[in-house]
Amino acid sequence: MTKKRTGEPWISAADYGRLLPPFSVNLLVRNIETSLRFYREVLGAFVHYADVDFGALKIGGAEVQLHADHAYDAHPWYPRLAGGEARGLGAELRLLGLDPESIEERARRLGVKVLKPVTERGHGWREVMVEDPDGYVWAVGMLSEPEKAR
Repeated sequence: MTKKRTGEPWISAADYGRLLPPFSVNLLVRNIETSLRFYREVLGAFVHYADVDFGALKIGGAEVQLHADHAYDAHPWYPRLAGGEARGLGAELRLLGLDPESIEERARRLGVKVLKPVTERGHGWREVMVEDPDGYVWAVGMLSEPEKAR
C-alpha cells in the first residue's frame, strides 16, 4: 500500500476500526480532496479526518471512508481502478434524513451531476439522486408525508 501522507493520522487504523459501527461504507476515489469537496458541500459531511490517502466522514448517521486509489495499489482491484473502469454502477448509496431540495440546490450550484431531481417515490421517500466525482450515486432524502386516510 502506497502512502503519500507525511506524519501520522489522528488515530491508528486499528483504533479507528474499533470505532466503526457494524456497517459502514468504504469508497475508492481518484482524489481525496476532490471527493471531500462533494461530500462536504453537497451532502454536508462532517470530516473526522482527511489526508491525501484517506478520509473518515460522517454523513447524516452514516460512517463513510474514502481511500485514494494509490492506497490500494496492492489490491486485486488496482489494475481495474487504474484502467478507468466505472465505479459504483448498479449500487445506490441510500441515506435517509437529509433534505433533498437543499442537496439538489447545492449540487446544481456546484455543477454536480443530478441523476434524478427531487421526486416523491413509491417507497415512501422524497429523494434526489446525485453522483459524486467518481460516479458513486447517492439517493438521499426524507420520508414522505403519509397519505391521509380516505
